[in-house]
Amino acid sequence: MQVLILYYSKGGNTKKLAEEIAKGVESTGVKAVLKSTSEVTKDDFLNSAGIIAGSPVYFGVMAADLKRVFDEFVGIRRKMEGKVGAAFATAGHHTGGKETTIFSILQCLLIYGMVVVGDPMSASGHYGVACVGAPDEKTSEDAFKLGVRVAELCKKLFS
Repeated sequence: MQVLILYYSKGGNTKKLAEEIAKGVESTGVKAVLKSTSEVTKDDFLNSAGIIAGSPVYFGVMAADLKRVFDEFVGIRRKMEGKVGAAFATAGHHTGGKETTIFSILQCLLIYGMVVVGDPMSASGHYGVACVGAPDEKTSEDAFKLGVRVAELCKKLFS
């Protein structure tokens, strides 16, 4: 079983957050497949029990390249129904639109028919993991917990 951690990262902060999420997934015994938007394939989507997608904030929504992936893969969306989805974001400013960016990603996951979760109550209990700049220690802990949550839910649904 695998969980895809899909991200777009221009400056590297979103990739760093994705790597922290992947550690949480791997800690459960589930394989984490870490892919950028330029590397991901339709098979990565189809072979994954869950997708955790992330982006830096671009005008309050996900980066165009992440949206491109969702647009290009729309033909397989019915095959994604019932899989687990979650989101994360990074920003350059504390009021920089992290939550609206997460919502833009969650909208795509919902349209793909996925079961969407936020981060666990032991983290923030909100929409997903987010940070300003590179993830600090607390954000890294929350990212790890999101990875665990998605992986454990995938195990419950698909084992």
